[in-house]
Amino acid sequence: METLRLSVNEIDKAGELIREGQLVAFPTETVYGLGADAMNAEAVKSVYAAKGRPSDNPMIVHISDAAALTGLVKGGTDGISQDAIQLIEAFWPGPLTMIFPKSAAVPDATTGGLDTVAIRMPSNQTALKLIDAAGCPIAAPSANLSGKPSPTTAEDVLEDMDGRIAAVLMGEQCSVGIESTVVDLTSETPTVLRPGIITAEWLANVLDKPVLYDKALYSKPETIADPEDGVAETSEAPKSPGMKYRHYSPNAKVRLIEGTDAVFMEKAVALGREAKAEGQKVAVLNYGDDAEKAAHKLFADLRELDREGYDLILIRSLEEVGFGFSVMNRMLKSAGYDIVKE
Repeated sequence: METLRLSVNEIDKAGELIREGQLVAFPTETVYGLGADAMNAEAVKSVYAAKGRPSDNPMIVHISDAAALTGLVKGGTDGISQDAIQLIEAFWPGPLTMIFPKSAAVPDATTGGLDTVAIRMPSNQTALKLIDAAGCPIAAPSANLSGKPSPTTAEDVLEDMDGRIAAVLMGEQCSVGIESTVVDLTSETPTVLRPGIITAEWLANVLDKPVLYDKALYSKPETIADPEDGVAETSEAPKSPGMKYRHYSPNAKVRLIEGTDAVFMEKAVALGREAKAEGQKVAVLNYGDDAEKAAHKLFADLRELDREGYDLILIRSLEEVGFGFSVMNRMLKSAGYDIVKE
């Protein structure tokens, strides 16, 4: 299959491909998405095939107008809670995904067989125009091979998807750099299933009520999936992308190191010396305490170091507070929870 490189001026063509059941990668503010008509089960199944993605890993449905919720959520307008309305007013369009009970119109393929659906409205203008051009909600996981670092540039997408999908919209580098926050609104207490730039604290401030992080985010899963075999971290059906399978892993081995700059460098030098003695090529990443910089650069850096043939990547960990908690979630998964304690 030839993968078309479409400019952002060719959005009508991209929308036509989506309507025809084809796959188109496109930029959002978070990462590049791999889009298909969310209401076309066969098109959605082809996303799983292109990514090598397990079919029980739910997708996020992208919309360009909150009015589209009524056709996706069980009960239509009545199924949209007051909590959801408040979060829509505060954070949409933007990097917040909300989980609702799904309408019967939403194919099971889109939701991984669950009776809930994850929905967001991106703020990226190219993404919004594509949804409008397609004339349908777009199901879009990250546009990478399953298990690999998420793509933040069109070139990253082509590295994984050239020849597998119909087209890539050659847009700008993603501004945030990690995936959207996912909050479950189907239980009594709103719960963050995947952390992102919008933190639980922000959500709680808007709702004036507690918002929890899912307990699974605080511990290493009992079984870590090998990205080559797709083994599950847990046997439970994931309610959000990123919960069940290993993600964000480059070909190189990643190790995290706790501590101040001085401690990090001391340990990195010692570990690097050992690895180099075994003939390994070693890279060091230190974003300091800047979580936003780390989010923006992490996936791009991991991909670049893979292209340059590094065997070991040593990364200084972040403090797990605020947005740092979200970025550390990606770092820990990319490292298979291998962290050198201070």
